[in-house]
Amino acid sequence: MNARIRTTHVGSLPRTPELLDANERRANGTIADEEFFSILDAAVDEVVKRQVDLGIDIVNEGEYGHITSGAIDYGAWWNYSFSRLGGLTITDEDRWASSEVRRSSPGNIVLTGFPDRRDRQLFKDAYEDPNSGILTGRAKVGNPKYTGPVTYIGQADVDADTTLLRGAMDRAGATSGFVAALSPGSAARLTNEYYGSDEELVQACADALAHEYKAITDAGFTVQIDAPDLAESWDQINPEPSLEDYRSWLRIRINAINSALVGLPKEQTRLHICWGSWHGPHVTDVPFSDILEEILRTEVGGFSFEGASPRHAHEWRVWRDHTLPEGAVIYPGVISHNTNAVEHPRLVADRIIQFAEVVGPENVVASTDCGLGGRLNRDIAWAKLGSLVEGAEIASKELFG
Repeated sequence: MNARIRTTHVGSLPRTPELLDANERRANGTIADEEFFSILDAAVDEVVKRQVDLGIDIVNEGEYGHITSGAIDYGAWWNYSFSRLGGLTITDEDRWASSEVRRSSPGNIVLTGFPDRRDRQLFKDAYEDPNSGILTGRAKVGNPKYTGPVTYIGQADVDADTTLLRGAMDRAGATSGFVAALSPGSAARLTNEYYGSDEELVQACADALAHEYKAITDAGFTVQIDAPDLAESWDQINPEPSLEDYRSWLRIRINAINSALVGLPKEQTRLHICWGSWHGPHVTDVPFSDILEEILRTEVGGFSFEGASPRHAHEWRVWRDHTLPEGAVIYPGVISHNTNAVEHPRLVADRIIQFAEVVGPENVVASTDCGLGGRLNRDIAWAKLGSLVEGAEIASKELFG
């Protein structure tokens, strides 16, 4: 087979109406486990086959097994972990509705509540206008708090994820798959009422989540570490911190990821970072160039990041000034999750070629900016993935001949 640009995506894919209904009934206790898992199994089969039929090379289970309460199809990347980590107490209050103002100071970074994020404050009228088109993707999730030592209690759940994916891949003829898992820093963004410091909590989360990472790689899949905390958190720090303080804060989280990956095959690991998948202005995003040096310290086989967003599409240039670690590849987003416009395959190809000319085409796997589930109408999401495949085919012909 001739060399070509492979394709993948970031994880979350739109749920089927049947699965959304089953999730809601499960949350309400009105569906038996046998019926629920029968629906889930069929949905995973369908989503894997659809990826294969479309031409996606590295597939996943759509994060369908990352079950959240209710029929909400977004937030699963994070909320699913609440039932897999011991030491958590979940209250009835809505974490995101909290008006608590938390301020950082030099040398002491504290993430603020949702209403006090700097992008939201700068465009307050737009965020509060129901007709502005801003989609924040906020589901009422309660307010989980760490009230005891963090442990991993999700072994049965992650085993179910990998079993579902393996079966669906075998039936669809897929050969390469990945499963997304939460980063330690993302898990540590919950209220801490147990540990004495931020660093202690982050490391405890790493020690717990290491079990999930290992289960995924042991099953023969790539584990994708979902770490939007590495970039998105900049907007959650009020007032804006110094870059020195932020990089020190990042270092704690990257060291924790590295500790959780010890002993795992590097080629079966990839890191996903983004600036938050909500449909907002994003003018307070930290520039990629300001954090990339720290990001590249992560001992993974690949780096997934936004490359199509209107705020970050220009940042392909940062790779001119940073050397990709030996043996690593990049998974640039060439399809955006925050616009309904379906990218033209020619534009997708151009974006792929930009990256390929800087890091080498053999080091590029075309991907999406972020998860598409819950952010886009399912027909639009699948049309975007189709454009991703077509664009990769165009780029492959021009890069490899």
